[in-house]
Amino acid sequence: MNELLSPAAPEVDARGAAGVLPELPGRLTESLRRELIAFRRDLHMHPELGNQEFRTTTAIKTRLERAGLRPRVLAMGTGLICDIHPEGLQEAEGAGDDPSAAAQGAPPGPTTAQAQSPAAPAAPPPMLALRADIDALPIPDTKEVPYRSTVPGRAHACGHDVHTTVVLGAGLVLAELARAGALPRPVRLLFQPAEEVLPGGAADAVDCGVLDGVGSILAVHCDPRVDVGRIGLRAGPITSACDRLEVVLSGAGGHTARPHLTTDLVTAAAKLVTEAPALLARRADARSGLSLTWGRIESGHAPNVIPQRAELSGTLRCLDLPTWREAPDLVHAAIDELATLHRAKCELTYVRGVPPVVNEPSATALLREAMAARSGAASVETTEQSLGGEDFSWYLEHVPGAMARLGVRPVGDRRSRDLHQGDFDADESAITTGVELFTAAALLHRP
Repeated sequence: MNELLSPAAPEVDARGAAGVLPELPGRLTESLRRELIAFRRDLHMHPELGNQEFRTTTAIKTRLERAGLRPRVLAMGTGLICDIHPEGLQEAEGAGDDPSAAAQGAPPGPTTAQAQSPAAPAAPPPMLALRADIDALPIPDTKEVPYRSTVPGRAHACGHDVHTTVVLGAGLVLAELARAGALPRPVRLLFQPAEEVLPGGAADAVDCGVLDGVGSILAVHCDPRVDVGRIGLRAGPITSACDRLEVVLSGAGGHTARPHLTTDLVTAAAKLVTEAPALLARRADARSGLSLTWGRIESGHAPNVIPQRAELSGTLRCLDLPTWREAPDLVHAAIDELATLHRAKCELTYVRGVPPVVNEPSATALLREAMAARSGAASVETTEQSLGGEDFSWYLEHVPGAMARLGVRPVGDRRSRDLHQGDFDADESAITTGVELFTAAALLHRP
């Protein structure tokens, strides 16, 4: 048995009698588990921001090549894809040096006899894609751990280092299953840059052709509210849409003793902050969860001077697609009305972000079945829809798929450690859970 595959798991990939699911191969060995933890810690110490993930891309590419695979860096310069074929690595490499052919899971070119035959070659089966995001956040790492970020003001505070390690580990195990003839269908590993940069690197990755030949796609996202060893699932919307707003108000300033001769931009900005969300709440279906929240307001420099400029920044989140599509018009109308009421000139920059992640039922069922096969049905819990945004949604505009919430909270730990905080960390046992979830899903996948 290869050193990457646990000898405790027999190499079967189909249901047994009466639909009972047999033990699946693809569990981690202790040596690979330790290697993956070390890999994750290295990424954690060297976080890179969106579209700057050159070291991260190189580290992933180097490890996949050591496993005999042929990863291909995306046209953006960071991120990569790597295909694993059931025929074994040798035939997968036979796709030659044409990245477009390999990206589509195309088999080697036809022989002369085949080219002359009137029968068209069989189309390759659609691939299951496993997606990870690889970028970090521009916030300081405040943890006191040996693998704390070495880059000031940057941290893997959303768990992307864990996502990356999970997909890498799944790829290494699936490559060994392919060599052993135990991989039933092709799989694509997708390491995507710039998830934290609106409108998300996923849209650029789609433009690069990462979904060519893909029939469905899966992902996980760290969840510090779920115990390690468990996942959270939900069919239908699991995240919200997320857009960004930048508002600039301007007008005649002056002395605070004579506000009637000025455009009181501080008051105008304050009214905009409090009244725009309330106004939107009355113009959109309450069931849509439309939520405007401000994160920055800036105006003025002296207590007795009414300024000539005020700036506001915030995000708009929404639970459903129809209201998200109407949101720009609703926001423009509400903010223009409020600015006019206070005699302020208004410039609104509305940055389209991402639609909700809507988990397709059969892909969600695949994740549930895979997790149950590994850890039992009780290891899957129902999760709520979050108001967080995730650019995985762009893939689901093209192919069906699903995202699971990967538990990273140490069992028994009830401390509140949220994502996008400098003290965020993950129980590294989640890496094993994620890898074995994805390898089981690849074995159980039925296009």
